[in-house]
Amino acid sequence: MRLGIDTGGTFTDFVALDEKAGRVHKVPSTSDNPLRAVLKGLKELCPQGLAGAEVVHGTTVGTNAFLTRSGARVVLLTTAGFEDVLFIGRQTREELFSLAPQKPPPLLPREQVLGVRERRAADGTVLLPLTPEEVERVRRRAVELAPEALAVCLLHAYAWPEHEELLARGLADLGIPLSLSSRVLPEIREFERTAATVLNAYLTPVLQRYLARWERELPGVSLFLQHSGGGFLPARRAVHLGLATVLSGPAGGVAGAWKLARALGEERLLTLDMGGTSTDVALVAGELPFTSDYVLQGYPLGLRVLDIHTVGAGGGSLARRDRGGALRVGPESAGADPGPACYGRGEGVTVTDAQLFLGRLFPEGFLGGRLPVDEGAAAQALQRLARPFGVPPRELALGIIRVANTHMARALAKVSLERGYDPRDFTLVCFGGAGGLHVCELARELDIRRILLPAQAGVLSALGLALAGLRRDLACTLLLSGPALTWENLEAAARELETRGRMELAQDGLEGADFTVIGEVELRYRGQSDTLAVPLGPDFREAFIARHRFLYGHAWEDRELEAVALRLHFQAPDRYATLPPLVPAFPGRRLPGPGRRRVILPEGEEREIPWRWREELAPGERVRGPLLIGEDFATHLILPEFTGRVTGEGHLLLER
Repeated sequence: MRLGIDTGGTFTDFVALDEKAGRVHKVPSTSDNPLRAVLKGLKELCPQGLAGAEVVHGTTVGTNAFLTRSGARVVLLTTAGFEDVLFIGRQTREELFSLAPQKPPPLLPREQVLGVRERRAADGTVLLPLTPEEVERVRRRAVELAPEALAVCLLHAYAWPEHEELLARGLADLGIPLSLSSRVLPEIREFERTAATVLNAYLTPVLQRYLARWERELPGVSLFLQHSGGGFLPARRAVHLGLATVLSGPAGGVAGAWKLARALGEERLLTLDMGGTSTDVALVAGELPFTSDYVLQGYPLGLRVLDIHTVGAGGGSLARRDRGGALRVGPESAGADPGPACYGRGEGVTVTDAQLFLGRLFPEGFLGGRLPVDEGAAAQALQRLARPFGVPPRELALGIIRVANTHMARALAKVSLERGYDPRDFTLVCFGGAGGLHVCELARELDIRRILLPAQAGVLSALGLALAGLRRDLACTLLLSGPALTWENLEAAARELETRGRMELAQDGLEGADFTVIGEVELRYRGQSDTLAVPLGPDFREAFIARHRFLYGHAWEDRELEAVALRLHFQAPDRYATLPPLVPAFPGRRLPGPGRRRVILPEGEEREIPWRWREELAPGERVRGPLLIGEDFATHLILPEFTGRVTGEGHLLLER
């Protein structure tokens, strides 16, 4: 059996798959201790225990530690004279014309950066040797700073790691987690390499504590952690690479949506994953989108990750009146506790409260009937917030939905229109517990004609985890140009890197495993600083020129190129070739139906519209809006101009 577990800010999702069937489950998250919700869900879903099961886990433990600045106390060791690299950063900034730009809070103060007296040139020449006396001096000074983790980033260690390894041996007996830049990100660019190494050191002890608790509670379970690049890593390896788990949950959702859509012949997708706390969007144009330029609050990750854009708009996003009297929605979220006002514990108005007030949710069927919601509490909260605006609660509720939709529409435009793609050429794939109530309005906003609502959309990210294959990524710096930049030299470098990768896999007991190896090379015009990644192949020059022309509208075909870095991705096959049918572990209360409900539509018109229970829709059946479709972990509002059909697998394809 394979279990996918996705920990979100509001709910924790579970999918259990075997060859014959799949079961889905969802429980409220526990922000103070995420493992408590995991244990509760596992006890309900698998009362017989987890013997023989594989667990693929997408966790937000590292992400939350970074966002709340609650990671480890890190001491950075770097070449003397380069102690300020992390604080200087790059001259690029998000708000180009802001007179008072805000820098993200630092991960460590300047006094926790130690200069190491050593120096190597770019060609490997030792300009200043690293002596045993210097190692001992650095060791004593580091101990005085009482670090919980150490980050080591020496100049040119991406190509010449000997000094970093020497320093690591001198610090090994301290028993402190150690992150070396030559292992975390062996690539040029000092700021990016330093930032990635410090981030890894900052997050790794947090992940180690979480996994230690997991081992105490669930000893012997075969555990894997979702990689931000879409595959997963064994926990014993991921525990040293906290940086790789920053986008683990959203990556599972995009990968899962891609697998399902591709099986239906849909190759060009815009994915919309709206949960309780945030919304993640991505554009898939024939293949999963990857980037090495992902920046999290000013800090580049450096690793090759799925290209996902996140906004603070979810079902639990809080609405408020700002100092200027305008309506704001998010990014603050009510989370699972206290949650929306309708949960009976909080008083803040959320997107979920607005949807419930507008008649678009089934109170008796929320979370499969296991989470009672209070319509009266939602109405009272809306009335309180509406008074300062001087509008009726109904108008405020519609306004909250419009503001949340605006955030999500901008996010979808950012990954499509701003990158030269026309969203009308794509199918909008909607999942997450809250997305189905917004997707038709978003499609109308962006003039998208087709929508895919997957079966069990509320737990699709967990399904993506359960379907994932093992993944390993390796990289090396090349700096090849002129006569040296040939396909033969690139091929030789790829063979050497692949040999190293297979040796690492063999050390993990995966010798001879069936891995697909995908290569890409980072290229640029000689003299530029930025690069473009293209597939590794004999036509790498033509691929770069075509990519450059697509992105920037021009290219120089006779200008000299430089290959900066080489990356190889080892990807194991998916666990299940065909997806078994998915059913809730605890089927929700059956609402009497089919029936009709009074719903306030986006234009403010109140209408009595039909509703259906998702499981009652038969394969091949046609549907027509306006229509409300309920299921255990999601609700879908189909607007009047949309029609659709149910696929053989239970997915719903809509057309406008």
